[in-house]
Parts: sequence; structure tokens; C-alpha cells
Amino acid sequence: MPPWSFLTNHARVLLCIAHDPGVRLRDIAVTLGITERSAYGIVTDLANSGYIVKERDGRRNRYHVQVHLPLQEPTARDRTVGEVLNLLVDKRKAKPQPKLPKPAKSTSTKKSPRGAGRV
Repeated sequence: MPPWSFLTNHARVLLCIAHDPGVRLRDIAVTLGITERSAYGIVTDLANSGYIVKERDGRRNRYHVQVHLPLQEPTARDRTVGEVLNLLVDKRKAKPQPKLPKPAKSTSTKKSPRGAGRV
């Protein structure tokens, strides 16, 4: 890897996820030349900041990039993550992101008092 880059490791990890929403941390680390622990920390940062949503898919994670969110870059606040990714991601090679499932609606919001309904 060159001594410097135009993109931060956070941006590069986001690009990996945009290319393949089911990418493993190990694969991110190998692709970017960083440790798996660093990849985990960056994915955690992105999730905690709301830029990605993690979803459990069996034994693996799938990630959903929140493309509508603005960049944290002060000089580019009027740009969204999606606009930047559209410039950098080759659409022909990127795997499509599945839609997030809608949260289940609760059928009851009140708990019955203890012992109610017992005979």
C-alpha cells in the first residue's frame, strides 16, 4: 500500500461493504491490507455512527449502507454517502443490497396485571 491515500480506511471499508454487503471482516482486512481487528473497529465505528446497519444472516453478518445520510466531512455536508459511493463503486461488479426487513408490529402494548385471566 502507498504511504498515503485519498481515502481513509473508514471510506475504504465502506466501499468494500458497498461492493459486497455480505463481505467478511477477514476479507475486508485482506483486501485493504489492515488487521482483522482494525476492520472490526472500523465496521463498529460505521455502525455506531449509523452509516451501516448490521443484520445477522445465519452465522454471518450482512451490512446495509445508509446512503441517505450526509457525510461527516465539514466541507461536504451537503453530499450524502450514497452520492460519494455512486462515484466510487462500479455498479457492474457490486452485489445488490437486499431490502431491510420491516420491524414486526407489536399486537399488544399493555401488559395484563399479574394473575389476570387466571381461573
